[in-house]
Amino acid sequence: MRQRKSVEWTRLDNASKIFPATCSNKDTKVFRLACELYNAVDPEMLQEALNITMDYFPFYKSVLRKGVFWYYFQTSDLHPVVERESDPVCAPIYLDDRKNLLFRVSYYHNRINLEIFHALSDGTGALWFMRTLIYQYIRLRHKEASADQIPEFKPNASISEKMDDSFGRYFEGRDLDILKLMDNPNKAKTARTYRIRGTRLDENKVKVIEGSMSAKAALGLAHEYNATLTVFIAALFIYALHKERPVRTKNDPVVLSVPINLRNFFQSETTRNFFSTMNIGYAFGQESFDFQDVIRGVSEDFRKELTAESLNQHLNQLMSIEKNLLTRIIPLPFKDYSLRLASKIADRGITAAITNIGQILLPEEFKRYIRQFSLCSSARMPHISICSYNDRLSVSFSSPFRETEIQRTFFEFLSEKGIDIEITSNL
Repeated sequence: MRQRKSVEWTRLDNASKIFPATCSNKDTKVFRLACELYNAVDPEMLQEALNITMDYFPFYKSVLRKGVFWYYFQTSDLHPVVERESDPVCAPIYLDDRKNLLFRVSYYHNRINLEIFHALSDGTGALWFMRTLIYQYIRLRHKEASADQIPEFKPNASISEKMDDSFGRYFEGRDLDILKLMDNPNKAKTARTYRIRGTRLDENKVKVIEGSMSAKAALGLAHEYNATLTVFIAALFIYALHKERPVRTKNDPVVLSVPINLRNFFQSETTRNFFSTMNIGYAFGQESFDFQDVIRGVSEDFRKELTAESLNQHLNQLMSIEKNLLTRIIPLPFKDYSLRLASKIADRGITAAITNIGQILLPEEFKRYIRQFSLCSSARMPHISICSYNDRLSVSFSSPFRETEIQRTFFEFLSEKGIDIEITSNL
């Protein structure tokens, strides 16, 4: 008698639900973490490292399925296979007519790429997977040094902690008015916003222009303006967007969407999605054009939005919508339609986006093997992604457009301030 296999399924967390409904060839909802090594990648050892890494992240064997009311994750017997990079950056991963894993690992010369469909994880969760993969690869690739120079690997958390739905854990269950919750809390900023127009790249490709520089030099420059690195980069992005836009739009505010890692405010070790977003902006038509004033405005927006009270309220608002009986009983096709419509409306209030996953930490002994990390994503609008490793800061522009004036203005500003920048591009 043939024994039936046990299949487990898992609900999508609150933040994940938007991604299957809104992904398309124009915006695949895929992001990439890349690690550039000093030596060429050995594919066989990378495959071995990936096999070991999967033992720490069994959730990554999930596939995405459609139910009557919601999407859900289902366990699978699929095994990821390392491939030489051949697809465009952030090519589609989730296809609703296929049963495939929601991530891929590829390599090209010295670079190892991890690309993930956003429903599976956010940047922080993906970074934990990437760190484990790189650790295991270097341990295997440099066995001559592993005995006394590579420290023991210590996972961040248990498997159950990695699979935790932290949105559900921190939802207080308050009975909130669903109609009020549908009202945009950033309404004042999204009423009329500058939207970037441009010539789309062929085949919906993404143009990535990456600037690598000294993290210490960039941080020192930010401190000269009394700003954190994130505030400084965000303000410079807004400044560059403003300088390159048509005159007829000069009075429209420039607004950036910024993801917030909720693990910084709520105890969580999950490798799934656990983030919120906030909008920050600057109205050049009503305020000063001076760059220092732009920084002050952006810094004030960060100060107002990044409070425990504000984030707790936002988390409960998002969960209240999901838990509402009316929302739950709507069949999936209607939910998809509603989410796509809501996403388009929200996009009207956003000019561009910026993500900073911060400093990537690995054992000191790895410095001799790793040159730098970088992060980029699919983009329905220009998007800056930031990360750093050791003293290498990577600032990556992803854009669906051919035009590059904004990127040029951004990096020229840094260069004129004395920052040495290494520029690379995929196109």
